[in-house]
Amino acid sequence: MPEHIFQLPDPFPLESGAVLSGAHVAYRTWGQLNAARDNAVWVCHALTANADVLDWWPGLFGPGCFFDPADWFIVCANVLGSCYGSTSPLSPDPVTGRPRYQAFPLLTIRDLAGAHEALRQELGLDRIHTLIGGSLGGQQALEWAVMQPEVFNHLVVIATNARHSAWGIAFNEAQRLAIEADPTYHANEPGGGDEGLRAARAIALLSYRGYEAYAATQTEADDDPRLRDYRASTYQRYQGDKLVARFDAYSYVALSRAMDTHHLGRHRGGVPAALAEVRARTLVLGITSDVLFPVSEQRELAEGIAGALYTELDSGFGHDGFLLETVQIAQQLERFYAPALAQ
Repeated sequence: MPEHIFQLPDPFPLESGAVLSGAHVAYRTWGQLNAARDNAVWVCHALTANADVLDWWPGLFGPGCFFDPADWFIVCANVLGSCYGSTSPLSPDPVTGRPRYQAFPLLTIRDLAGAHEALRQELGLDRIHTLIGGSLGGQQALEWAVMQPEVFNHLVVIATNARHSAWGIAFNEAQRLAIEADPTYHANEPGGGDEGLRAARAIALLSYRGYEAYAATQTEADDDPRLRDYRASTYQRYQGDKLVARFDAYSYVALSRAMDTHHLGRHRGGVPAALAEVRARTLVLGITSDVLFPVSEQRELAEGIAGALYTELDSGFGHDGFLLETVQIAQQLERFYAPALAQ
């Protein structure tokens, strides 16, 4: 499906008090709204994903999948700050005509949700059947469900939290330190910080997987004679190369900082008070091996949202399980929707 561009109100106010001029959001849709206009599904993507949900969440979205465009009107929009089409540090500043790079204003998860709320209104979607997201996407979905509690009928959040943890912020800061240690990052030019981004990705992977996942997939055979270039080493480098080929260090810094700001309870009387505002029927999924977003964080969500259903995905893939365990996710969605379908 072609990508569309939506111009945000200009200037677009940010939570920090700054404004973003000339900002836009890139988005894609699949399927059609039905006559009752009650089959819209909105997907919030994670840190380095994009608006093409059929590409990055196969097995859950696409023909023959749980969310089949033949049955659902699917919307996925790129977040502000990302280098995949929405306004980002690489976008020209209307005042100077040059990309902002490190001068790009601080974004919060609340800003990301606010931009997509403006798009929802532009699309005339008064109600959303299901809002779904994992990781950073789950943070955005939660923030949006608190901001606009009457809009969403169902909320599905996977491997996410109500407030980004000190542990998560520390991982993000370690990655930013790696990027900032790359002198090209400070040149504020295309490709700046690529070597740092490569190292940052290697750091991030340690939080996306875990001991068991690395042991199962990256261990040499007992009779392997090598003394260097182990599979785990080459895997880290390979994943770093892959990200550098498709992403940008300035966007990575902007979005990881946005993730750090995530706190549903900010200026709302705390997390419990914010979670109490959610009106959507909610499914919260944790992943048993997730060391970045441990299941205690998802239990907190489920305990705070009235009537929320909580379950865990049994997976050895760690945090990445939210992208890979699509069979289990689909099974839990069938269970979640069953009461509504029975009516």
